Amino acid sequence: MRSLLLVSALVALAGCMEVEQTITEKQVGQTVKRDTMPWNNEPLANGPKWTKGDRNSWEEQIKTRQLAQNERSRGRI
Repeated sequence: MRSLLLVSALVALAGCMEVEQTITEKQVGQTVKRDTMPWNNEPLANGPKWTKGDRNSWEEQIKTRQLAQNERSRGRI
């Protein structure tokens, strides 16, 4: 009975152990693609328009879209 209690205590402690997480070198066949800035993407053909690469143009388009979603100002348009 005592050995069973000791084994179960060891198993419980092993479950609480923290495994160290380290960064490994890039593995063969692994690809990493970084995100691009949203204003560097091409606008959709049927969607809102902005100038590719122009952050201010993209931000103005976002502001215009947000204003159109405002219920109070939508009735005045």
